[in-house]
Amino acid sequence: MPEIRIPTEIIDKYEILKGQIKSRLLEFSEVKPERYFYELCYCMLTPQTSALNAEKAVIELEKLNFLESNIDPTEILNNRSNYIRFHITKSKRLIEMKENFQAIKKMLNSKLKATEKREWLADNIKGIGMKEASHFLRNIGYLNLAILDRHILKHLVICNLFPKLPNVSTKKGYLFVEKKFKIFSQKVNIPIDELDLLFWSYETGIILK
Repeated sequence: MPEIRIPTEIIDKYEILKGQIKSRLLEFSEVKPERYFYELCYCMLTPQTSALNAEKAVIELEKLNFLESNIDPTEILNNRSNYIRFHITKSKRLIEMKENFQAIKKMLNSKLKATEKREWLADNIKGIGMKEASHFLRNIGYLNLAILDRHILKHLVICNLFPKLPNVSTKKGYLFVEKKFKIFSQKVNIPIDELDLLFWSYETGIILK
């Protein structure tokens, strides 16, 4: 295995963006429980879709009080201005998630560890895998959970953690890569939550959620 590479631009850019990154994570920690449903909707819509489009779609769903109403979200997800890929499947999964949201709230209010809550979500909610569960929990204030999407994996390859994009499609594979990511974060002395936002800023130019 090649020696881990720490590009100097990572450290330099972190020093520039550190304040914004920490501020963003503080915002996540202050999300109110009444927002959790729509945060979960957002994380279910982002796979293979623009994060900005997912956010716009969630804003529309919230305007129509999707949580409390019987509307079909398909038309909103198929809107040209905020198009969501696989909108039919994702619409069905949003409806199923809404039907199970009381169980989700009960789980979130439990004393389970963050990793156990992530596993529960991945095991019990269609459309939620380890990545989406990690994303959701991070967006409501949980820390130290890796969000291993393609952009993050690409940067782990650049830093020589892996020779090519690793497979995170299984729980075992996901946890293995997450462990390596945490070791890297300790080496560069940047928490993985902050590294995640830093790496995303390389792709988007902004500190997204």
